[in-house]
Amino acid sequence: MALKQNELTEYEQSTMSSVADSPLQVFELEKRFGDQRVLQGLTLSLKAGEATALLGSNGSGKSTLLRTIPKLISPDAGSVSVLGKDVLSLKSRDLKNLRSQIGFVFQKHNLVPRLNALTNTLHGALGRTSFGRAWFHSIAPKELREQAYSCLERVDLAAHAAKQTRHLSGGQSQRVAIARALMQQPKIMLADEPVASLDPEAGEHIMQLLRSLSEHEGITLLFSTHHLEHALQYADRIVGLVKGKIVLDKPSAELDIQSLREFYGE
Repeated sequence: MALKQNELTEYEQSTMSSVADSPLQVFELEKRFGDQRVLQGLTLSLKAGEATALLGSNGSGKSTLLRTIPKLISPDAGSVSVLGKDVLSLKSRDLKNLRSQIGFVFQKHNLVPRLNALTNTLHGALGRTSFGRAWFHSIAPKELREQAYSCLERVDLAAHAAKQTRHLSGGQSQRVAIARALMQQPKIMLADEPVASLDPEAGEHIMQLLRSLSEHEGITLLFSTHHLEHALQYADRIVGLVKGKIVLDKPSAELDIQSLREFYGE
């Protein structure tokens, strides 16, 4: 029987449901740097709107995994699916479009120090426009500027919109980096040690902000951290890595600080 125009096949329905339930999936990822196996058959699937913490010591594969998801690093084997797209098979233009739906927050926020917070935030929209970076801040349309200001409001930094980022504190600079990521209107946020270079108070504020974005705006959050307390407090789920393998994967509600210390061998 022929389908009506708005009717979906069972396969299309199941595919849409799968994407909605798990916007990010990696399967049997392998990555070597020289003789070192950094990822060893790693498989992981995230739920939409879920906040997941990646725990592990230096060299466990956390950063490599986060950079493999958007193909900033190409794995040696395995597959990555983001929002229903096979990332590793995408051509350059399609990969750019997909990356525009992923927010990135790294330990080094990579802001342009001589530009103000609003302009740095505007740069988050570059993936969704045809403008070049060099002139973007001077020709960006009004609606994008308004959106950038709104993103700064969401991270409680609108009062510093006109301030050059070289005059901001570390915590404030990281808030600008998050606002820049929000300009992409992301469905997924990847944060690699987002508070490692911050003082404890600023770090708490950043983690509270990331958790709030995941909880209230439905953004799927995957963040790496060395802070056991942050993993317990701000993640729905904790995934532990050792030498590129998952050795722990449980809801945070089922874990406590002692069990995580045992995982770390403390």
